[in-house]
Parts: sequence; structure tokens; C-alpha cells
Amino acid sequence: MQVALVTVGDELLAGDTVNTNATWLADQLSERGVSVPRVLVVPDERAPIAENVRAYSDAYDAVIVTGGLGGTPDDITMAAVAEAFDRELAVDELALADVEETLSAIAESYPNLDVDAEAEATIPAGSRPLLNRGGLSPGCVVENAYVFPGIPEEMKTMFDTVADEFEGDAVSEFLYTERPEANLVDVLTDADAQFDVSVGCYPDQSAGHNRLKVTGDDPDEVAAAADWVVDQIDASEEPLD
Repeated sequence: MQVALVTVGDELLAGDTVNTNATWLADQLSERGVSVPRVLVVPDERAPIAENVRAYSDAYDAVIVTGGLGGTPDDITMAAVAEAFDRELAVDELALADVEETLSAIAESYPNLDVDAEAEATIPAGSRPLLNRGGLSPGCVVENAYVFPGIPEEMKTMFDTVADEFEGDAVSEFLYTERPEANLVDVLTDADAQFDVSVGCYPDQSAGHNRLKVTGDDPDEVAAAADWVVDQIDASEEPLD
């Protein structure tokens, strides 16, 4: 399974906010054997959101979109996703009931809160609502696009409700070596050629070693490739002290 990530927000492009959502999602998906071939950051603009969501929906098994949900003028993700799939926007009754319940629960703490519940509960027509147990704005699933809030804790809580829908066959093994990256080129090239795997090298200067990642869809092939690399460069399967 291949899943693309689209994170929405001018604040991400400006460097005002660190894109922790993409890192967290990629990690969660990788743990489930899912490959993440694309991670894209787009501004709070309708056209680039719609164009890229549509393109990634066609190219991959699923696309996850985070950010741009809510009632402020720059929260246009739902409208853009609706455009991507040629759908109208509509108030979802299940989402509306949940928004109203949340507003009722926080009314005493926020007595002057002015929220248009129907606007909050508006999602692409015919999509499956994802209730926001950690906040207010609902997400949704429309075709193979999953739309989550940008607030990290809300996003994580919502992802957990659909996590079982993401499963893949990719497996990885990590190896560690003190050999300089330049001295690993031939071995890694040969590993790619001899085995149906991909091998990446990730230098870690603070730890004083290079981390190698062997990835493939066949656990036996990955294990064989990892063993071969260990024999060639005397790598370790445990981080080096």
C-alpha cells in the first residue's frame, strides 16, 4: 500500500510551524508496512490543494490531508477536497450532532464562543465523517482521501480511529556501521542489484555511525540482503555506542 501525505498551511511554508504531522504520520504508516512515496506541503490556497489531492488520489492507494479545517478564512481544505472530487459541500448530520454536543459541553468554559455549528459540520457531500474526539472540526473520508485536522493531538486521535484501514507489506531492517558513507557505495549498489530491496544510508554524526535501512516487500529477501551487507562490511544490527 502506498499513501501520499499532503500537509496544508502557510505557517508550514514560512517555517513558523514545524511539520510534525507529516513525520508522525509517516512513522505510523511505516510501522504498518505502508510506503509513503510523497510528502507535500501546500499553501492555504484552494487550487493547489485540489490539484494535488486529485493527482495523488489517482496515483496512490490513498492520500492523507492534514490542516486547514475550521471556521477561519484560511480554512479552505474541505472546499478544496470537495473540488478535487467534483462534489458539493453539505452539512453532515452526524458531524453536526457531534459539533453541537462538543459546543454544549464547553459552553460554561467558553460562554462567549461564537461558532457556526453547521459551517463546522460541512464536508464534501457523500463523504464519511470522522468525528473529532479531541476538538471541534470533523474530518472525513472521500473516496481514498482522508482529511484530518492540523492540530497535532486532534490529528493523532482521529488517525487512530481509522488506523486499521492502512496496511502494507513493506518491512525493514536497520544496520549500523562506523564505515564512512563514501566507503559504502559499492556494497550498497551491489545489494540493490542482487536483492529485491532498497538500501538507504543515513549518516548520524552525533552518534558517530551510519544507519543503513534495508526495505522490501518480502521479509526473507530483506533478511537475506541484511545478512549479506553485514558480511560485507561487518555491520551491527544494534546501534553502536
